[in-house]
Amino acid sequence: MGIETLSRPGLAILCILAGAVGITINDVLIKALSGGYPLHEMVFLRALIAMPLMLLLVKLEGGFHLLRTDRPWPHLLRCGLIIFSNMSYFAALAVLPLAEAMALFYIAPLLITLLSVPLLGEKIGPWRIGAVLVGLAGVIIMQRPWASGAELPASRLVLLLPVVSAAAYAANSILTRRLGARAPASVLSTYVQVSFLIVGAGFWLIAGDGRYAEGSTNASIIFLLRSWVWPNASDWWLVLLLGLNSGLIGYCLSQAYRLGRAATIAPFEYLTVPMAVFAGYIVFSEIPSPVVWAGITLIISAGLVTIWREARHREA
Repeated sequence: MGIETLSRPGLAILCILAGAVGITINDVLIKALSGGYPLHEMVFLRALIAMPLMLLLVKLEGGFHLLRTDRPWPHLLRCGLIIFSNMSYFAALAVLPLAEAMALFYIAPLLITLLSVPLLGEKIGPWRIGAVLVGLAGVIIMQRPWASGAELPASRLVLLLPVVSAAAYAANSILTRRLGARAPASVLSTYVQVSFLIVGAGFWLIAGDGRYAEGSTNASIIFLLRSWVWPNASDWWLVLLLGLNSGLIGYCLSQAYRLGRAATIAPFEYLTVPMAVFAGYIVFSEIPSPVVWAGITLIISAGLVTIWREARHREA
């Protein structure tokens, strides 16, 4: 038997779809702003803007007393995983095409499906196990193990960053499922936003003058550690949208994994991949290479098989 959790799969799927749209918008905004501002500044500003929305949702879901918890360490671990996942993914996003970064990251739903078995006591059959393996093959193809460094869109370390981010995200999603039966989504998201504020402020105190980025030619390092710059007037509306969107993403994802089984929800996150392909083409004129298309096809196919088998399982 799995742990005792809430179960409203229809609402959980709607939440994950809304979160997927928000993630695509977030990635476009981060990538668009990455050429002029450091990542830790954007993390700080978006959390600062998102906080009033999160506190309002906490109030509507029961009151500020809900922010008190008797399990601080699991919540702290969850926030740490989210921060690590965000930082590593966005460092890659500054260099890689949008669709490629997102597709590499989408080993995460596969890992969530697998981890839901030992950590949540959920059951998946051979069809879904096979689908997971097909999806993993797609991720490996996009890593291009046969190619030389000169043929890659970025260094192998950068190509691995979305995968590392995915592992942290998968662990966070499972932990959210464990915590979600006792903590509303607004509370879980508020904890995350407070953590982003603390981490962003810490980066500013240590590296806000940009001294650690001086002399570096690595675009990811520069994005992480360049000096803080007051946003241009024309960029403030993007920063505001980034913050509001961040709050909604955190709420939707937390709510989804509170209300639904991980193996049910995870496949719907694959829809973020075609969204990223479309957004990358429209906004940045990026067209995925044949290798990336092959990987995306395998990942989405695996997701569709997983969804089909989940539907058959519910009907049985």
